[in-house]
Amino acid sequence: MDFKYEAAKLIAKAADMEIDEVLGMIEVPANKEMGDYAFPCFKLAKKFRKAPNLIAADICGKLEGSDSFTKIECVAAYINFFTDKSSYAKTVIESVNNAGAKYGESSEGEGKTIVIDYSSPNIAKPFHVGHLRSTVIGSALYNIFEKLGYKCVGINHLGDWGTQFGKLIEAYKLWGSKEAVEEKGISELTRIYVKFHEEAEKDDSLNDRARAWFVKMQDGDEEAISLWKWFYDISIKEFERVYEKLGVKFDYYTGESFYNDKMDAVVEELKAKNLLVESNGAMIVDLEDAKMPPCLILRTDGGTLYATRDITAALYRKKTYDFDKCIYVTAIDQNLHFAQWFKVIEKMGYDWSKDLVHVPFGLVSLEDGKLSTRKGKVVLMEDLLNEAVKKTTGIIDEKNPDLPNKEEVAKQVGIGAVIFDDLYNGRIKDIVFSWDRMLNFDGETGPYVQYTHARACSVLKKAGYDKKAENIDYSVLADDAAADVCKTIALFNDKIKEAANRYEPSVIARYLVDVAQSFNKFYHDNIILADDENVKNARLALVDAVRTVIKSGLAILGIDAPEQM
Repeated sequence: MDFKYEAAKLIAKAADMEIDEVLGMIEVPANKEMGDYAFPCFKLAKKFRKAPNLIAADICGKLEGSDSFTKIECVAAYINFFTDKSSYAKTVIESVNNAGAKYGESSEGEGKTIVIDYSSPNIAKPFHVGHLRSTVIGSALYNIFEKLGYKCVGINHLGDWGTQFGKLIEAYKLWGSKEAVEEKGISELTRIYVKFHEEAEKDDSLNDRARAWFVKMQDGDEEAISLWKWFYDISIKEFERVYEKLGVKFDYYTGESFYNDKMDAVVEELKAKNLLVESNGAMIVDLEDAKMPPCLILRTDGGTLYATRDITAALYRKKTYDFDKCIYVTAIDQNLHFAQWFKVIEKMGYDWSKDLVHVPFGLVSLEDGKLSTRKGKVVLMEDLLNEAVKKTTGIIDEKNPDLPNKEEVAKQVGIGAVIFDDLYNGRIKDIVFSWDRMLNFDGETGPYVQYTHARACSVLKKAGYDKKAENIDYSVLADDAAADVCKTIALFNDKIKEAANRYEPSVIARYLVDVAQSFNKFYHDNIILADDENVKNARLALVDAVRTVIKSGLAILGIDAPEQM
């Protein structure tokens, strides 16, 4: 039984409203004295031309009785529903245990495709902590939409084209060697790239030579392309090692270079639609009517820009995947860039421009300041993950030195802590990286949620729990602590939908902390392995449901759930 739906049905009939409209308005009160579900009547004041409290009283007076609720009452502008705790527990626990890992899934996205563009590091530059947010937010959104039945297409739009490669080739010619690059990989490419910027501040002609190399790349010059491909291969190898540690996958690696032979047609289309105008030798799309600066399409030397490539990529993706939505996960400082080229797509006459979504996020900084590749001030992602594992190993050695598979658990907990810390924060917020915060086993952290999962697994293992236990007496779970756990795990699908609607994985991370906190209170207040077989079986069924929800929720975030810690 879906109690929320039952409440909505009663309201819809009494108020002569559509059930979907009512469902969207029903809330779960924070204060349990206000019931398990509440229907606020504020939004109905305009429709019924009455004060919200009078509307609530009118609807309440017309409600029919229901076996689903022990009490329905009107309090001010709210109609509050109180469920029968034992039948509620039965419904929730059986739903979880019957669905297993599929609990929380729905089919609302069936037949729809969502393209997600995330991570997108620059070739020949280090994969550093600043790339973490796009990578893990995008990966989590992929899992969230997939859980709702959408077909997801994950694309890593690599920064593998542009003037920076002209700079890198010039730097390599001046200060690099094949041996050093082969031996040190991206770190050597970073060294010469940083040196280029230092020297270019003193000698601006270096920038002209760099631009000349990029023009050669665009013209297909053999030497330029050969060096570019070499830098690309070295980079991909290092990136994939980091992605494997993070447990992040992509369906396609199609970077900016993939669109090189597709841009001319787009430029011609812009011309044909009278959208391109010349400005100081460059070609732009005027966006004055949208109160935005012009969108640069071609530079004075004929070179393409990010916007040219992004417009081309969007047209290609629509044609190839026929997406219902195309999501771009990038830093908040790119807001204007996306607004500009989304507007160009609209001006081109494509009504699907409304399906392009920029999902911005705040920056990651170290406790001593901002990251910058140009100045060589970076913390490599791989070093960071290795450090997280090392620190976690130290904590395990101190707290549980005899833990089996402790190397594997240290990886799961250390890397999980880094991912969870990032996703727990609202994505718009800037994050200051802190080891003490993220590796805390008692705070609102990944290790805390993972430890709760391990605790549930430990109880079930100790009990030799068998899901086949029949005739469970759910009235045992009528105490407040058990009822709170049931109410929290029942929200899983709602939270997945909320996370999708807001493009906000922190909804899932914070929800998992709620599940863990409500379970730990239940664990503290009740003896799970009670002597009474009825009591024990009912409580174990609830423990198993919690274990399932935490494991599934962590999987959405891309985090493992160890069974022992």
